[in-house]
Amino acid sequence: MKAGIVGLPNVGKSTLFNCLSNAKAQSANFPFCTIEPNLGVVNVPDKRLEKLEELVNPERVVPAVVEIVDIAGLVKGASKGEGLGNQFLANIRETDAIIHVLRCFENDNIVHVESTVNPVRDKEIIDIELQLKDLETVDKKLEKVKRAAKTGNKEAQKEEAALLKVKNGLESAISVRAINLTQEERDEFITDVQFITDKPVLYVCNVDEASAATGNKFVDLVKDAVKNENAEVIVLAVATESDIAELESYEEKELFLSDLNLEEPGASKLIRAAYKLLNLQTYFTAGKKEVRAWTINVGDSAPKAAGVIHTDFEKGFIRAEVIAYDDYVNYGSEAKVKEAGKMRVEGKEYIVKDGDVMHFRFNV
Repeated sequence: MKAGIVGLPNVGKSTLFNCLSNAKAQSANFPFCTIEPNLGVVNVPDKRLEKLEELVNPERVVPAVVEIVDIAGLVKGASKGEGLGNQFLANIRETDAIIHVLRCFENDNIVHVESTVNPVRDKEIIDIELQLKDLETVDKKLEKVKRAAKTGNKEAQKEEAALLKVKNGLESAISVRAINLTQEERDEFITDVQFITDKPVLYVCNVDEASAATGNKFVDLVKDAVKNENAEVIVLAVATESDIAELESYEEKELFLSDLNLEEPGASKLIRAAYKLLNLQTYFTAGKKEVRAWTINVGDSAPKAAGVIHTDFEKGFIRAEVIAYDDYVNYGSEAKVKEAGKMRVEGKEYIVKDGDVMHFRFNV
């Protein structure tokens, strides 16, 4: 699963990307510093994994990961190819979710492509460009569907009605994710089109160090502007996060965070939020050789979860032996959980819960 970091040039995208991943994207004080998208594979912070490691003492620990893509900055006219528009829009289409970075700090030493700091205007610039691109997509789709609808094809008529709702919404500057569509319309006609503005979005307000814990007037404006979008807003002092990421010792990082009245690095908060945004959850396998976090979609069945380890596990699935994470911690070991009768045997219909510790039985 892949989340793309987007925003106008010079809002802190590449600096944020560097905080999140070991890959070092170039970041500098001029537009279009990032041209090719940079890809980083980022560990998902999870205290539960640390606790299981402590209890099991395995040979190795493998966390869940999310792919983060740093995409070139967007400018007005991108939908018509301005700046790096065509490339930007092709790159963003390949992602599953959007992390939209907004500049919420003033600093005369860092140029703003629009000359003044106004995160709501910046958000709207990007929204409009993405909506214009989606409008092109819906118009092309409607051309084909209308021909079938005119012949009396009932399914085509339903699809035409759904696409017209999307077209009208986009023409009113409403992103597809916020258009009033039924679940049936979304499932049958909209999701597969992969509209850019239908992707879930997380807004990152990039603030100065003094505003890291409390936010500021710019953050308040952003929260008000997105209140009807069903989107999450988080506050990060990206330059400060970059400094924290460079520190070698855990103690130094803790001290730095304490001075800022922060409980954890904002980067950790962001990765977890991106994971949730992608509708992902974690289950664990725990043994002496390895304690590992596995990534699945919320709502996946036990066989589907088994297939993440190996397709043979899904094909030959017999049953899953399941321990709730809290039971594992309360009893302290798998053996004690079994003694207490808290290990469950689940079949093919079982929907995996976040944090389940699982063993699979299969036969190929």
